Amino acid sequence: MIELRSDTFTLPSREMLESILEAKLGDNVYNEDSAVLELEELAANLLNKEASLLFPSGTMANLASIMGHSNRGTSVIVGEESDVYIYEAGGASVSGGVIYEPITTNEKGEMNLAKIEAKLNLDFSDPQYAKPTLICVETPHNRMGGITLSLEYLKELYSISTRFDVPVHMDGARIFNAAISLDVEASEISQYADSIQFCLSKGLGAPIGSLVVGKKEFINKIYYHRKMLGGGMRQSGIIAAPGIYALNNGIDRLKEDHENAFYFAKKLSNIKGIRCDINKVKTNTVMFNLINEYINVNEFIEKAGERGLNISEIGNQNLRVVTYYSITKKILDDAVERIEEVIKEYE
Repeated sequence: MIELRSDTFTLPSREMLESILEAKLGDNVYNEDSAVLELEELAANLLNKEASLLFPSGTMANLASIMGHSNRGTSVIVGEESDVYIYEAGGASVSGGVIYEPITTNEKGEMNLAKIEAKLNLDFSDPQYAKPTLICVETPHNRMGGITLSLEYLKELYSISTRFDVPVHMDGARIFNAAISLDVEASEISQYADSIQFCLSKGLGAPIGSLVVGKKEFINKIYYHRKMLGGGMRQSGIIAAPGIYALNNGIDRLKEDHENAFYFAKKLSNIKGIRCDINKVKTNTVMFNLINEYINVNEFIEKAGERGLNISEIGNQNLRVVTYYSITKKILDDAVERIEEVIKEYE
């Protein structure tokens, strides 16, 4: 089976698995796991922030961050197409009592800044309004095809947030992909957010884990929220060790995934019946759709699966493929052939 639904299907290399055997373990709830402490310091340094905290998942990391920035009864500004809003089970409202304020998102993954400013400009002496206490931004933007937000946009958004004294949390699950896309260090992106979440378990290839970086005072605060949400882990050096290996060895390798994604997109764009804009492929994600609008997308995915190819639907009738470690051009050639076979069924 060719697995292209997500880079979360990445399997750790032998070297990454062997790093677990060498990890010096301790009880992380007591803050005594050496491997975790090393990973957290490494993450903070890479993004030029004061401190970092390891979480079992990106969903929990984002939720704890929102709760750390916001009190119950306040609101968080999110993109209407963001992962935090669509895919994270409404956790901020359910667990944190925080209301989501969705904002229109364009095809570049950018929330409308004028609408954000209008939300922040409301008269909050009127008790009918929930005061925004946080802005969440996502880059690369998943549902917009892995596109990376420009530094100019992030700078302008952060300027607005600073003017209104409302912090920015960045869902940077694939922030190192974004950095490679922009040809900058990840810290150039993270400077425009007060806290950032990124995943070890996507393109970086580690089996488990996400980190939040930010000011030390904030990290100490969300330590409490992590515990409350069930994220207090014990000998979690077995998670941290692959994470250290990933950050030391896997960031530059992401360029290969980007090249393979563009290669695949070019192949797709030549298939009659497929619409794929190769100019929108900026990271390791390829988004495409079917020219024949009467073809059922879920049926198409099922037929591809019958031919040994797993792809996914990413909203608005868009199909998605994600490249990652171990996905070669040969595998992608085979995937293209299987997609062509499915298309021919509808001719």
